Order: sequence, then structure tokens, then C-alpha cells
Amino acid sequence: MQIRTIGVVGAGTMGNGIAQVSATAGFETVLVDAVETALEKGLATIEKSLERLESKGKLAAGAGAAARGRIRSGVGLDALAEADLVVEAVVERFEVKRQVIAGLDRLAPAHAVLATNTSSISITKLAAVSSRPGRVIGMHFMNPVPLMQLVEIIRGLQTDQATYDAVEAATRALGKTPVEVHDAPGFVSNRVLMPMINEAIYCLHESVANTEAIDQVMKLGMNHPMGPLALADLIGLDVCLDILRVLHEGLGDDKYRPCPLLVKMVDAGWLGRKSGRGFHDYAARA
Repeated sequence: MQIRTIGVVGAGTMGNGIAQVSATAGFETVLVDAVETALEKGLATIEKSLERLESKGKLAAGAGAAARGRIRSGVGLDALAEADLVVEAVVERFEVKRQVIAGLDRLAPAHAVLATNTSSISITKLAAVSSRPGRVIGMHFMNPVPLMQLVEIIRGLQTDQATYDAVEAATRALGKTPVEVHDAPGFVSNRVLMPMINEAIYCLHESVANTEAIDQVMKLGMNHPMGPLALADLIGLDVCLDILRVLHEGLGDDKYRPCPLLVKMVDAGWLGRKSGRGFHDYAARA
């Protein structure tokens, strides 16, 4: 199975990053979103990112323009009629992803692999929506996609070997390192990461220390490049909450219960960097 054209559904932070990496690696790339303004914003983000990488010498002169030239865009899934691999990167909610997978099942070519960038949801459960469950797989990229090396590759119960082999090869062609993990809530990355973030939020909630102190302890004491509360802001507090709820429900252990402060902040619309305010105030830094 040869992958020449990669489609990406969702032009948000993860989707535009995946599209950028795909195009930079030489794949014909199709980025789609249901909302035209979101698509325009995603394309503008790619443009700025490519310019920045080129100005820093991380891309050869002219490589950014060449990559941008490989990206086509469209509103709706119809634009993916020629894709060999489609990666959905919509919000971390089963019902939304279910609808996207069902739509791709109808509109993507019969040979196409349907991959999901889910951070935590069962690949097996998503594959069951499709009439081609053997060609459904998890490709969990890390944020920010252009800079982070890892892609967790997750087989569902139904995923066939040819699909796994094609996706592993495509991941390497993207310049990423594929790591196979089993289909379980949160996989490896978020099963380990989210309890740490949640515990940091509990430390704030229980006034053990303030935001800056919690982040500094983990940066200076544990050599983390970013504190857990700043990392939660980067990921998006709504995404963190969605993942913790999947872990809590899927594993049935109260150690994954989301901190009430996290729930309140999401209810308030304080989602982190993307909203201008989370555990840190980004509007004040602008």
C-alpha cells in the first residue's frame, strides 16, 4: 500500500501541524474543515510556521513555499476523494469523531486508511463505526506537531497488518518516530501525563503552592522543559478535561477523576493559550 496523498480533517492546532509536516515531507496534502474561517486560520498558521522555520535555517530556502504549494484545502469531506491516508484531528469527543469516521467511510477512496489523532479514545470503538475496520488505526501526534518527534501508533482489535505497516512507513517518511502501543484509554502518553497534570491542578486547588511555584518545582527540580500547568495551557484545558474523563470512565479508577478546579475553568471558557487565559494569563503577555 503506497501513500502519496494525505488528507487531514480539522484545521486546528493539531490538524494544521499534521498538514504542515505532511507537505514539508513531500506528500500531496489536503486540509479540510467544516468551518471556512477555521480553515483560513489554519492555513495562515502553516504559512507563518513555515516562514519562521525557514528564517531560522531549519528549512532550506524555498522549502516553505514548496511545502505550501503541496497543500490544497476544502470545506467538507468531499475534497478527500483522492486521499490514500486520512488523519482526523477534530475535538476529543467520541460522538464528533464517530461522525467524521462515518463520513470518511462514505467519501474516502475504498483503499484509503482512516487514521485518528485521538489522544485517548478507543481505536476499536471508532473502527466499529466503519465498514473498513481493518483500515482504521490511531496516529497520535504530539503538540506542537512540527517540532515533536513521537507518533504513537495504535492498532484497534480489527486493524490489519498491511494498514499498520503502511502507517508506520508513512510516519517515518514524515520524519517522525513511530512507537506502537496497545489500544487502552489514554494509550501510554496521556495515561502517564494527564494524572501528573491533574495532580498539579489539585496542588493549586488545595493551595499547596501558586501557579508559578508549581511549574518552577517541576522545571527546576525534575528538569521538565515546561511546568505542568503551562503544559496544560498549551494542550488546552478542555482537551485535558476530555482526556481525563475518558481515563476515568474507561479505567474506573478515581485517581483519574478531574480536579474540580479544572472543570470550573473549562466552564468559564478559560482554556489556556487558545483563549488567552488558563492557569497563566496570555492576554497580559501579548
